[in-house]
Amino acid sequence: MKKITFVSIALVLCSIAAVGYVELWQRGKPKLKVATTTSLYDTGLLDFIGKYYEEEYNTKILLIPVGTGQAIYQAKMGEADVLLVHAPSAEFQFMEDNLGMVRKIIAYNFFAITGPLEDPVGIKDLPPIEALRKIAEAGRAGLTTWISRGDNSGTHIKEKDLWTAAGFDVSRLRREPWHIELGVGMGAALRMASEKRAYTLADVGTYLQYTNRGLIDLRVLVGQGKELLNVYSVMAVSQKTYPELNFEGAIAFIKFLVSAEGQAMIGDYGKDEYGQPLFYPAVKLLKENADAQIAGWIREYAFFENTECPPIYRGGHEELYG
Repeated sequence: MKKITFVSIALVLCSIAAVGYVELWQRGKPKLKVATTTSLYDTGLLDFIGKYYEEEYNTKILLIPVGTGQAIYQAKMGEADVLLVHAPSAEFQFMEDNLGMVRKIIAYNFFAITGPLEDPVGIKDLPPIEALRKIAEAGRAGLTTWISRGDNSGTHIKEKDLWTAAGFDVSRLRREPWHIELGVGMGAALRMASEKRAYTLADVGTYLQYTNRGLIDLRVLVGQGKELLNVYSVMAVSQKTYPELNFEGAIAFIKFLVSAEGQAMIGDYGKDEYGQPLFYPAVKLLKENADAQIAGWIREYAFFENTECPPIYRGGHEELYG
């Protein structure tokens, strides 16, 4: 009995020592704070990339997963070294405010209008704008419900742009009973839409993950068209505004994401589990015009002054834009 007790105590002490060593080792690593959209986090992509990067590049990745609006706010407050989001108009404003530098487009996929399998409004395979008009007409007749994230995320910004393009006043829609704003992330919005047999706009990555896990019972009803393009970009928070941040670490991480290795990780993620990638790499596509149509859509939607990052915001890193 005494022997067992002694061994147990010895094992506990060894465990404590090991934990202490790991914490000490982690404490010595440079840290990189990444404010990111929930779609990149919820799908597991950033955990996957972050763990690999930590091991290979001796840098502790600290993820701050929030909606794009909140991620940009965190970066504005100097609480992040890197911003990884999907709302080009907000990204451009961030750069113009002298807060963002070295912006690179890293990936794309598509948003989708999802809804119940029975599709009571009959929007399947319609153009996105026409589908939204039919949903609004049915909603006002008390026949259906629209779930909005309502959190100023990249998805919510895209949703508002689509409603505006369809001819609706978004501020008025918010007051109509069939249009429900939740102020939550993508996963929670999908669950609510599934529960209420409602329609919602989703990023395809999160939709596939939640469907595969049996968490929702929704179908992609409209998933085509350049209006639904979803583009992800990374940028460093300006060292001029926040010199205390890990700017060099941010540049190293950006270079990894746009490298052949980083792009392959993005493009392969999800293939085995979902039968398709959740995100498509964008660097080679834009450089070589591999798919001229999609490359053109990305340039039209996510370029600023005909480039992903105007020279004045490149921080001397012209090698990334050759």
